[in-house]
Amino acid sequence: MGAAMPRIHVGNALSAFGLGFTVPYLYVYVAQVRGLGAMTAGLVLAVFAVAALIALPFAGRAIVRRGPLPVLLAALVLSALGALGLGLAGSAVAVLLTAAMLGAGQAVMQPALATMIVDCSTTATRSRAFAMQFFLQNLGLGVGGLIGGHLVDTSRASSFTVLFTIEATIFLLLAVLMATVRMPRAPRITDLPSGSGKGGWRQLLQNRAMVQLCLLGFVLFFACYGQFESGLSAYGVEAAGISTSTLGTALAANTMMIVVAQFAVLKLVERRRRSRVIAVVGLIWTVAWLAAGYAGLGHGSQEMATAAFVSTYALFGLGEAMLSPTVAPLVADLAPEGMAGQYNSAFALVKQLALAVGPAIGGPLGASLHAPYIVTFALFSVAISVLAVRLGRRLTPAQDHPWAAQAKSRVVARGGAPAESVSA
Repeated sequence: MGAAMPRIHVGNALSAFGLGFTVPYLYVYVAQVRGLGAMTAGLVLAVFAVAALIALPFAGRAIVRRGPLPVLLAALVLSALGALGLGLAGSAVAVLLTAAMLGAGQAVMQPALATMIVDCSTTATRSRAFAMQFFLQNLGLGVGGLIGGHLVDTSRASSFTVLFTIEATIFLLLAVLMATVRMPRAPRITDLPSGSGKGGWRQLLQNRAMVQLCLLGFVLFFACYGQFESGLSAYGVEAAGISTSTLGTALAANTMMIVVAQFAVLKLVERRRRSRVIAVVGLIWTVAWLAAGYAGLGHGSQEMATAAFVSTYALFGLGEAMLSPTVAPLVADLAPEGMAGQYNSAFALVKQLALAVGPAIGGPLGASLHAPYIVTFALFSVAISVLAVRLGRRLTPAQDHPWAAQAKSRVVARGGAPAESVSA
C-alpha cells in the first residue's frame, strides 16, 4: 500500500490511544478532582460533541482545498493545546474552552486520516486498509484506557495533570511523525470560488446514494455505538442485575471479538456485496438485542442472564468487524475525484450526531423502560437491513461489489469472456 501507509496506521493507533487515555476520566476529573460539580462535568462532555459538530463541516472543505496532511497536523496541535490546557485548568470557563479545543481537534483527525488512507490505497487494497485502521483504533482505545486508569489518583490533581501532559506530548510527537509522511499526488480542488463551501455540500446532497448512506450510518451509530456506555449499560444494571465488573467483562468481550474476528471475516466480507454485508450486520445486531432482552426480561438464572448480556456485546463486535472494511471504503468510492475529504467529513458529522443523540435517548429509556428499550432498538437493527438493501439498488456494481468488478476487469484485460467468468 506504499511507504506512507504504515505511518498513517501508527497515527490512527496513537490518536485513538490519546482519546482512550483521558476521555473516560473527564467526568471524574472535572466533577470531583477539580470540584466543579456534576453540571460542569456534563457540559464538558456536551462541549466535546458540539465542538465536533461545528468543526467537521469546515474540516471537509479544508481537506478538499489543502489536502488531509496539513489539516491533520493542525488538528494534532489543537488537540495538544486542548489536552495541556485541561490538565492545568482550574475554572469552569477554562475547562470548557480547552475541552472544546480537544474535542474539535480529535474530531477532525478522523476524516483527515481516513482521506489519507484513501489517497494511499487503491480500490483493491482499501478494505484491508480500513480494517487495519479499525483494528488499531480499538487497540489504541483499549490500551490507552487501561494505562490511563492506572496513572490517575482522584486524591491527587497532579496525577491528572501528568495524564493530560502525556496526552499532549503524544499528539505533538505524532504531529512530528506525520509531518514526515510523503503523500502521493492526489486531486486537489484549489480553484474554488469564495462561496464554494455551500456548493460542495449542495453537490454532496444531490448524490442520492451518499444521502442514503448517511441515513443508514446515522441508524448504525445510533443503534450500536450510541448505546454502549449509556442505554445498554444502564439497561444491564437496572433490568438484568449486571454488576459493574460484568459490564467491564462485556466491554472486553466486544473488543476481543473485534481483535479475533477482524481479519478472519475480512476476506469473506470484501468479496461480497457491500449492501448485503451491511444488511447481515443488521440481522446480527437484531439477534444481539434479543439476547439483551432475554438477559433483562427473561426468567432464567443470573448466570444465563450474564452470559446473554456478554454475548450481546460480542455480537455487536462481530458486526463492527464486518462494517469496518465495508462502510468507509464505500464512502470513498461514492466521492467524486478530489472530494473524498468532504465526504469523509460529512459521514463523520453524521456519526457525531448519532453519538450525541443516542445516549440522550437510550440512557433514560434503558434505565427505566426496559421492554420498550429492547423493542425500539431491535426495530432499529431491522431498519439497518432494510436501508442497506435499498441502498444497494442505488449503487453501481463497482461501488457495491468492487471485488467482482476488479475480477471482471482482469478477465477483460487478458482477453477473456467477462460475463462467463463472473457468473462462474
